[in-house]
Amino acid sequence: MTPVDVVLIGRNEGARLVAALNSVMGQARQVVYVDSGSTDASVAEAERRGATVVQLDMAIPFTAARARNAGFDALEDPQIVQFIDGDCALVPGFIATARAHLETNPHLAMVTGWRREIHPNASVYNQLCDWEWRRPAGQIDACGGDMMVRAEAWRSVGGMDPAVIAAEDDEFCTRLRKAGWLLERIPQEMTRHDANMLRFGQWWRRAERTGHGFAQVGHLHPDYFVKERQRVLVYGAAIPLAMLVGVFVAWWVPLLIAALYAVNYIRTAKGLIHEGLPKDQAWLHALLLTLSKLPNLIGMARYHWRSLTGRAMRIIEYK
Repeated sequence: MTPVDVVLIGRNEGARLVAALNSVMGQARQVVYVDSGSTDASVAEAERRGATVVQLDMAIPFTAARARNAGFDALEDPQIVQFIDGDCALVPGFIATARAHLETNPHLAMVTGWRREIHPNASVYNQLCDWEWRRPAGQIDACGGDMMVRAEAWRSVGGMDPAVIAAEDDEFCTRLRKAGWLLERIPQEMTRHDANMLRFGQWWRRAERTGHGFAQVGHLHPDYFVKERQRVLVYGAAIPLAMLVGVFVAWWVPLLIAALYAVNYIRTAKGLIHEGLPKDQAWLHALLLTLSKLPNLIGMARYHWRSLTGRAMRIIEYK
């Protein structure tokens, strides 16, 4: 049986990190916790539970990709590695099932499962996160940061790109696929996540980060996030600009153009209902998804501004 090691990353996660550490103890050969400048008791809690602790040099801009690379590098002879974010708790049984799947499918580089929110009803923003995690099982193009990776595959593409501040997991998965590996989501719960996103401002910042990821990963891989970038440019830039210009044509022109948002909103809500989301949640989620194109655009613009001016790609935090 191939041994599984665990890499946890976090910063000031408090009780969430304690739950994450407790969930992996006894299930892995090695546990490495990578800390990114915590000011709480995170490091002490990890050490108390016997984890190897790596503290990043915060003089260098932090990214989740950089933390995961450091965690992998701290492992001794890794073969299969389960990556988990510090605000997640591993669901019992996932490691055994995912390991068996990797062992019997040598063409697979990575296996992931379903992530669920611990408190989905605490806010509409948590609900939205919970729905985002509900993706179909089977072969996939990419997944989030919670994943079980074959060490051979990780090394073959050089790990994650530490310069990518958002959607670094998508970028990593894209390089795996281009190298000929397959990725799969199995129909089993993997982790319980605590987004703790309770305010509109947090959601807005998260949407900005998403837009930054669209632009940066899209720059590295022009064939990826194509539709996402197009939607942001249409609904976040082109339509508002057309409305502004329309003011100088006739008073009713901006209203006519604004109707495109209503059409998109209704289409999005109906699509969510068709996918199984309750109607009351679907209409509210659709509103946020329609509005998200504006912060997405800000995030995309921020990436291009940073790129043009040579500024550091610093993370966009929402909590």
